This record gives sequence, structure tokens and C-alpha cells, in this order.
Amino acid sequence: MASLSNFDASQVDPSVALDPIPAGKYPAIITDSEFKPTKSGAGRYLQLTLQVLDGEHRGRLLWARLNLENPNATTVKIARGELSAICRAVGVLQPRDSVELHNIPLEVSVGLKRRDDNGEFTSVLKGYARRGGAAVAAQPQAAPSTSGSVPPWKR
Repeated sequence: MASLSNFDASQVDPSVALDPIPAGKYPAIITDSEFKPTKSGAGRYLQLTLQVLDGEHRGRLLWARLNLENPNATTVKIARGELSAICRAVGVLQPRDSVELHNIPLEVSVGLKRRDDNGEFTSVLKGYARRGGAAVAAQPQAAPSTSGSVPPWKR
């Protein structure tokens, strides 16, 4: 038993189920990143949290999980390719820390995939590009400072 004496449901908006974001292309930014251990404990993946910037789905979150440390070489190769696409999309070709990828607009391609556990559809990230389809810069660029500055998509 757990005491809920300080909770009043009439004072809190109820949560609503969110349908998957429809397949398509969306402007987004990476808002968070962290390494997490794999379920088996044999490796680690970089989890990136992305937020949709505009349109009907503005504010919705998506996640990329990149298995960068894994005993399976093919898994690592796929993850490194996806990370390369992300780096090129945000113009940071040699990041020293994942935070350098944060708050830089990019375009994400979203698809739908049926979940194995419950058969329902879920949104999945299928690709990354420069926002507006611009070519990737040839020279690495440092991510803009986030301390006290205006995010680049609001300039």
C-alpha cells in the first residue's frame, strides 16, 4: 500500500495516449543525449532525444538509440553510420562530446514500425538531413554555445 494523501486528481490534467507521429519529414533538434547500458550488459548505446520543432506535432519527442559499443561488429557499423548521418546533418563532423550535437536544427525522416510486444505501430527515425536540404559543410563546425545564447532556430 502507498499513501496518496497529497494527490488531488481534480488539480492535475489527465495524461492522454499519444498516437505515433505519421511517417514524413520533420524539423527537429537533439535536446538530450546519454550513454546507457544495453539490456544484455555487453555494451552501451548512445540515446539521443529529439524534439519536433514545427507543425502539428511540435514538441513531440523521438529517440535514436545508437549501439556504438557492442560485441556485434555489424551492429556497431550500423550505429556509426547513423551517427555519421546525424553529424553531417548538424554540421559537426568531429564531435568530442554528444552535447555538441544539441540544439542544432536538422530534418528527420520518420517511419512507422509495428512493435513486437503489442503489435501497435510506433514512430521510428529512418534518416537525417540538413534542415532545408542544404548540402553538408565540408569543414567541421563547433556547435553553438547554449549558455545564455538564443538557440539557432529562433534567430
